Amino acid sequence: PGGGELPKMYYDAMDPFVTLTAAAAVTKKLKLGTGVCLVIQRDTIQTAKLVASLDQVSGGRFLFGIGGGWNQDELEDHGTVHATRFKKMREQVEAMKAIWTENKPEYHGEIVEFPPMMTWPKPVQKPHPPVIVGGAFPHAARRAIRYGDGWIPTSRYGNITDYMPAYKQMLAEAGRSLDDVPLTLFGIGPDADAVKRYRDMGVARVVAGLSSEPADKILPLLDRWVDIIRQVNG
Repeated sequence: PGGGELPKMYYDAMDPFVTLTAAAAVTKKLKLGTGVCLVIQRDTIQTAKLVASLDQVSGGRFLFGIGGGWNQDELEDHGTVHATRFKKMREQVEAMKAIWTENKPEYHGEIVEFPPMMTWPKPVQKPHPPVIVGGAFPHAARRAIRYGDGWIPTSRYGNITDYMPAYKQMLAEAGRSLDDVPLTLFGIGPDADAVKRYRDMGVARVVAGLSSEPADKILPLLDRWVDIIRQVNG
C-alpha cells in the first residue's frame, strides 16, 4: 500500500494452510495463525473446510487472522471486485461461521450465496476458531468489533498508543470489550520494555517480526524472545 516494488518476502510466501499443517505436526502447544489470510481471494466453503481441518489437526490451536487485501490487480485476478471486497469479507465470515456451527448451513448474501448443504469436519474450538480481523484504524477496528474475535492493527498507519483509547470507546459503545475482541500486534522487535508497555495498555498478544533466514540466525533470536517472555511474565 505504500507504493514501490513488492518486498521479496511476498514472492517467497508459501500457502499458509500448508505451512501451518506442517508446523502443527511437529508442535504441541504453540498457537498457529494466519497473519493474514486474504479470504476475499478464496472460495468460502473450501476455506471453511481448510480452517476446520487445520483446527482438528492442531488440536484446537488455530487462530484465523483475515484481511481484505489492498493490491487491486491481485484481487481482480482472483475474481474479486476491489470496491466491494470488505462486504464480501463480512459475508464470507458470516457464512463460514454458519458452516462451522450448523449441521446443514445455508447463506444468502449479496455476494456469497449457497443453499442448505453439509460439510465436515467441524472445528475443535467452539463455536469456532477465533476470527481476527487485520487492517488499519478505524475501519478495520469497526469490522473486528462487528463480526470478529480480535483485531490486528496495521502499524504503518499510526502507533497503537494513539488510538487505543478510541478503540476501547468503540468497543464499549458496541457492548464489547478487550476481553472478547483482543488486540494482537505484529512485527514487534525484541524489546522487553516495549512489550511490557503494550501488555499494560491492554494488548493481548505480540507477534515477533522474523525474516526468512537460516536456522543459525533465527534460533538466537528465538532464544532472545524466550528471555523476553520470561521478563514480561515474571
